[in-house]
Amino acid sequence: MNRISNEVNKWVNRSLDRHVRLAVTGLSRAGKTAFITSLINQLLHVSTNPRLPMFSAVREGYLLGSKRVPQLDMHVPKFGYDDGMNALLSTPPTWPQPTSDVSQTRLALRFKPQKGALKLFQDTATLYLDIIDYPGEWLLDLPLLDLDFISWSKQQAQALKGQRLALAQSWLAMGEQFDPFAPADEALIETIAAAFTDYLHQCKAEGGLHWVQPGRFVLPGELAGAPVLQFFPMIWTNKYTEQQLAAAADDSNYGMLKKRYKYYQQHVVKAFYNDHFSKFDRQIVLVDCLQPLNAGHESFNDMRQALDQLMQSFKYGRSSMLRRLFSPRIDKVLFAATKADHITPEQHPNLVGLLQQLVNEAWQTASFEGISMDCVSLASIQASEPGFVNYQGQQVPALRGIDMAGNAQTFFPGEVPRRLPNQEFWDENGFDFINLRPLPQQMDEPLPHIRMDKALEYLLGDKLQ
Repeated sequence: MNRISNEVNKWVNRSLDRHVRLAVTGLSRAGKTAFITSLINQLLHVSTNPRLPMFSAVREGYLLGSKRVPQLDMHVPKFGYDDGMNALLSTPPTWPQPTSDVSQTRLALRFKPQKGALKLFQDTATLYLDIIDYPGEWLLDLPLLDLDFISWSKQQAQALKGQRLALAQSWLAMGEQFDPFAPADEALIETIAAAFTDYLHQCKAEGGLHWVQPGRFVLPGELAGAPVLQFFPMIWTNKYTEQQLAAAADDSNYGMLKKRYKYYQQHVVKAFYNDHFSKFDRQIVLVDCLQPLNAGHESFNDMRQALDQLMQSFKYGRSSMLRRLFSPRIDKVLFAATKADHITPEQHPNLVGLLQQLVNEAWQTASFEGISMDCVSLASIQASEPGFVNYQGQQVPALRGIDMAGNAQTFFPGEVPRRLPNQEFWDENGFDFINLRPLPQQMDEPLPHIRMDKALEYLLGDKLQ
């Protein structure tokens, strides 16, 4: 009888959806590492000290517990959860170190089935959750699959304005003497490519810019130092006609640039989508709207452009590039405006409204294709305490936290625009975003958060019934 029961259980397990691959992405400084660390931490505490009232499986008591288990993809680096928790529990607490490559972790979630065949045949069941972390910058490379080398070079040339043009002067000067028709000089190409890569890093670090291509140049992962990351756009096309460049020999400088670009398209960009993206079930995209508001008009618009590029990965229409190439199976996408603890609570609806504006086009496309999407504001690890202060006889909302230098701060960062800001916002309004360090944590308690339970409900709630 037991043997028959075991066989029935195996059949049920095989026939039902008991495995979710959740992809977590976002542009640099959006908080991916903090989010994954908090997500794991919250789930590990569900049986002892849960802080997840909006997560129905916890609220109603049918998620019994969670534990970390060995991942199946042994060639993918393991996400550094223990390192992240050690940083948060240190004195003084510090933020976990950001990741720059794909990483993964696996959790087993034990629950009481609430409906369907699982409830009929089993008292308890297990959902396996694979969490995959990857840089959003890698998604910015998807449009390269539709661009040949000269088209990409023209696009890069058109982007050289404002801060970009100022930051590009060093590598632009190097390229002035570059002869595309000369025999391929690998050392020269490596030198100019290094200057181009430095320019991309400066765009992110000094300019507060987000749209960088190729994305692997700033977050190379295991490809650091490889020739595939040693090329640059041929933007000095005013000196030559397209016909002249097209006639360049394969063993010329131009031929080597074109060859490396094509290799990057096929073996880096396309390979990432084949190896990872096409296997995701659900996706959360983390967006830091606050730092670009703080940095100014150019930085904010650049982030918007980067998000538009990133959104191409979620255009599931029949004619879309991603559908033609990879047939993804993602059925839910959650866009999360991070660092909600860095603004006062009454500003949270504005933050969600702003994010909805930023992803509006992708939202419409996904809705047409039957993909579920939602937006939420959250703080993966809450680093401030909201309250009120007396200002000129009025009680006004404020936050209290500790800045990165270790100083206690009580402040109001400003109002978040509900819609995409116009020029008047930049002329007449200020936004004083302050980076905060984590508050002291207790080892035996779950991390404090804002709306991580709402995110979990949207991403996993239906899988735990």
